[in-house]
Amino acid sequence: MKPPSICSACRQSARILHNQWNSNVTVKRTYTRPTFAPKPTPDLKHIRQNPGLYKQNCVDRNYAPYAENGWRVLELHEQLVSQQRQAVELRQRNNVLAKELKKKAPGAGDGENRAGLLEEAKALKGQLAEFEARERKVQEEMESLALELPNLSSLHTPVGEEPAVLGHVNGDIPPAGRTAKSHVDIGRELDLLDFEASATTSGWGWYFLKNEAALLEQALIQYALSVALKRGWRVMTPPSLIYSHIASACGFMPRDQHGETQIYGIGQEAEAAKGTSLVLAGTAEIPFAGSQANKTLAESELPLKVIGPSRCYRAEAGARGVDTKGLYRVHEFTKVEMFAWTAPPASSSSDTEGFDTDDTQQQLQTEEVFDEMIAIQTEILTSLGLHARVLEMPTTDLGASATRKIDIEAFFPSRTSIDNGYGEVTSASICTDYQARRMNTKVKFERGDVRSAFVHTVNGTALAIPRILACLLENGWDERTGTVEVPRCLRKWMPGELERIGAARRRGQ
Repeated sequence: MKPPSICSACRQSARILHNQWNSNVTVKRTYTRPTFAPKPTPDLKHIRQNPGLYKQNCVDRNYAPYAENGWRVLELHEQLVSQQRQAVELRQRNNVLAKELKKKAPGAGDGENRAGLLEEAKALKGQLAEFEARERKVQEEMESLALELPNLSSLHTPVGEEPAVLGHVNGDIPPAGRTAKSHVDIGRELDLLDFEASATTSGWGWYFLKNEAALLEQALIQYALSVALKRGWRVMTPPSLIYSHIASACGFMPRDQHGETQIYGIGQEAEAAKGTSLVLAGTAEIPFAGSQANKTLAESELPLKVIGPSRCYRAEAGARGVDTKGLYRVHEFTKVEMFAWTAPPASSSSDTEGFDTDDTQQQLQTEEVFDEMIAIQTEILTSLGLHARVLEMPTTDLGASATRKIDIEAFFPSRTSIDNGYGEVTSASICTDYQARRMNTKVKFERGDVRSAFVHTVNGTALAIPRILACLLENGWDERTGTVEVPRCLRKWMPGELERIGAARRRGQ
């Protein structure tokens, strides 16, 4: 269904709002898009037809500095249309002059009149060049404003700051009788974690995994992959270094709207000379999404689902405290990530804008893959024996690219003073065509009159190793024996199918 046209009153409102708009709060991108980068194609038509919707969406999602971008796009478009009308008139006059000049050949005895026509044609040429330059500038500004806007929020997403509880894993309430011993203390006692050595080598936020903890990391990776493989997912390991324009296209900015650093940049003179910059991937979602940039996928290929382990790097700001203690919030970690490209809902239009962002049709394939990701996450946590709650995250918690996000928070016995012990261990998001429009990733349809459209993307965490490891240590700890139980599903990947960590060492004492 096409959005309603903009009435004159709305246009007047746009002008008033623009006069009130404070351009000083606009945050410009801090990277250079090289010539070989995918050309972003924001949906300018939908934005200018729904500026109020995009404004409210920015307010709901704490993107206040960009709330007026939609109205500014509308005003710039009206300026552009007005300029184009003038340019058409100038081109028509230029065509008339060209015909008259053909009739008045040099030496035909009307030199003065011909000279006047030539002078007018020269002036028109200069005016048209100015119009074209202004048109390019306005078009670039509209695209820049549009690219700053976050994705529209799903109707499933609660507005505000409070998530909605959708359900629980392994019971409705946390297990009783657990010793509230921190994984930091357990790790030191069993010689599994070393934060002092990493503080010497790298600083706060890094760590060494030792002995059975290092083996558990590999066991968790293999188990997560095995769960997805039996459902037909493809395994792929991504690079850790990526171009900054690829990270930005995914919705990960080198600096966010508050100017805080999110990801690590790599300073290389050779890359800077080429107008490019490299960053360390904060998640495999970024290189996975970039792997299909500037490609058109066949409808029969979708959904295309990949999963893979990678190292992730987060330059997160935040004061040290209970929330950041130990493995819970670190700068480098291993994560098994799921990513998928899906077909958007069908539309009667035959162009790439025929898939409206606010289409009310059921987004079958995208929703099916999203539900499958949640099922994989739930299966893994259930098999690991961890109690968790499933949350529909609110608008203020969504990243720029997500239209909908579901988090699963596991119970940590040592964190009961923070959110009743719950902490995020997995997340899954639907990004509709937000990333695909910035990566130029399309699907070619083989049905009806629809030729192509931008694909949808979906991403989800299968396992974030440090938090799961911390959760396993705390929930599996037996104070009486001084050992940690290894979940049954992981034992096949542990030496001798180890059942308890610490038991063998204690027998050897």
